[in-house]
Amino acid sequence: MKARTFRRHVKESFKSLGRNSWMTFASVSSVTVTLLLVGVFFVIMMNLNSVATSIEQDVEIRVHIDVAANEQDKELLEQEMKRISQVASIDYSPKEEELNSLIASFGDEGEAFKLVEQENPLKDVFIVKTKNPSDTMVAAEKIEKLDYVSSVKYGQGTVESLFKFIDISRNVGLILIIGLLFTAMFLISNTIKITIMARRYEIEIMRLVGATNSFIRWPFFLEGLWLGILGAVVPIAVISTAYYYLYDLIHSKLADNNFIQLLEFNPFVYQLSAILILMGAAIGIWGSLMSVRKFLKV
Repeated sequence: MKARTFRRHVKESFKSLGRNSWMTFASVSSVTVTLLLVGVFFVIMMNLNSVATSIEQDVEIRVHIDVAANEQDKELLEQEMKRISQVASIDYSPKEEELNSLIASFGDEGEAFKLVEQENPLKDVFIVKTKNPSDTMVAAEKIEKLDYVSSVKYGQGTVESLFKFIDISRNVGLILIIGLLFTAMFLISNTIKITIMARRYEIEIMRLVGATNSFIRWPFFLEGLWLGILGAVVPIAVISTAYYYLYDLIHSKLADNNFIQLLEFNPFVYQLSAILILMGAAIGIWGSLMSVRKFLKV
C-alpha cells in the first residue's frame, strides 16, 4: 500500500469517528465498560496468584533426625535425600538453632524456654524444599521411609487442602477471565456492527463504483483500532489510580504482614496497561472486520 493511500485511510477513519460521534461514543463506552471489568478482575486474579505462589514457596518439609544418629549417619541421610528427584534443596538446622527459633517465635514469653537450654529436648532438623511445591507430599513419603528419620512434618492435611484450593482458584479465575473476554468481544462486535449498519449504503456505493475489499476495509480496520485504544484509556486511568492508592495503603498499614503483599506498582501497572491497550485494539479491529465483511458482498 502506498504511503499516500495509507494517510488517506487514516484521515478518513478520524473523520468517520467525528461524523458518527454518537455511535463512536457508544462503541468506546462499550469497550470501556468491558475492559474495566476485565482489568479489575485481572488485577484481583494476578494478586491472588502472587499470594498463592508465595504460600506455595513457603511450604517446606521438616525432617526430624533420630537422636541415635551420629554425624556420619546424618551425612548419609542427607545424601539419600538428595537422590530423591523431587528434592531441590536441603538445609541443616541443629537443635540449638531450633530452640532459639522457638524462643524467638514466642517473644517475651519465650524467655521461659531458656531454662531448658542445658537439656535441649528438641531434635536436629533437615529443612527440605521441593522443586515443585505440589511434590511436597510425594517427597515427604519417600523421606519418611529413610533410616534415622524420627518424623517428617510439612502440615499434612492442611497442605493438601491448600494446594487443592489454589488450583481450583486459578482454574476458576482463568475460566472467568476467558468468559469476560468473549463477552467483551461479543458486546463490542455488536456495538460496532450497529455503527457499520448505519453506513451500509456508503459501503455498497464504494463497492459498486469499483473499490476493492481491502480499500473498503482499511478505514474500518483503523476505526476499530482507534475505538479499542480510546476505550482502554479510561480503564487504564481508573485501575492505575486505584491500584496506586491501594498499594500505598496496604504497604503503609500492613508493612509487617508478609502474607498480604500486592504486586509491585511498577512494572505491574505498566504491563497491565499494555495488555489492556492490546486487548482493546484487537477487539476493536476484530469487531470492525467481522461486521463489515457481510456488506462487501453486493
